[in-house]
Amino acid sequence: MKILIPNTIDLPLTADVEVVVYDIDAVIPTEHRDAEVLVVWHNSSAWLQDAARMLPRLRLVQALASGADAVLNAGFDEEVRVCSGRSLHDGPVAEHTLALVLGAVRRLDRLRDAQREHHWDEDFNDVQSAPDTQASYTLAGARVTIWGFGSIASTLAPLLTALGAEVQGIARTAGTRSGVEVHADADATAVLADTDVLVSILPATAETTDLLGADVFHALKPGAVFVNVGRGATVDETALIAALESGQLRAAAIDVAKAEPLPASDPLWEAPNLLLTPHVAGNRPVGAADLVDENIARLQAGDELVNQVHP
Repeated sequence: MKILIPNTIDLPLTADVEVVVYDIDAVIPTEHRDAEVLVVWHNSSAWLQDAARMLPRLRLVQALASGADAVLNAGFDEEVRVCSGRSLHDGPVAEHTLALVLGAVRRLDRLRDAQREHHWDEDFNDVQSAPDTQASYTLAGARVTIWGFGSIASTLAPLLTALGAEVQGIARTAGTRSGVEVHADADATAVLADTDVLVSILPATAETTDLLGADVFHALKPGAVFVNVGRGATVDETALIAALESGQLRAAAIDVAKAEPLPASDPLWEAPNLLLTPHVAGNRPVGAADLVDENIARLQAGDELVNQVHP
């Protein structure tokens, strides 16, 4: 069995297969188009579309990203199995999300601006310690809602709880996950009404495109904080900017955007009270070689694959 590994990651496999490292910026060499397994990491949509046409013997595409939306949209044959990198980024993304939540709640963006201006912001100290506003500057007693409650959320939730937050979730179906009460999408409006911090870890799908827009921001408790570490496609960015400008959102922090890299002219750069990082929450798949090894073994044995999302 021949497996194609991208040159964007060191993947020391133990499986007894022929491993070929390929360049994600080059056309797949003719002599390697008989591969049965393709591992993808940081591949462009155009490259994936070309691969879908060039690899007739392909049986499995293993994505190392948490979401496999780019692979699913590339046009691979219906019989090709597609697996995501779900769980590979749980720790790194949970850490970055916690940093963004704390940065937005404690308004580190404002303090960083003051530092650049050599300004000792005494007004900030007055605001964050005032009896009527001090509850907004802490996670202690805050209600945090995580929309898109998968493995990353399960890692993040206890970190937030340890700091005194009351954590709940929203997902397609209601239930209890990792000890957290999760509400159904249909009940989102009621859940958002008393949410202090909304964290989105939603994937990019037809159903989630621009889901987080004016209706969602208006449904939140006035002065809430919004954090997005899911996908940029899920947010109506015009509505996000408007909610920040109006004060409906006290602050926001995003690690993803619709256009990446974000153009220098994009209005998000100038949005008030917004902390923006360049899609760096993950990018360090932990345990990727073990996942690929396991799925190769399962594929050879004809067993169900780990993280299979298609067919």
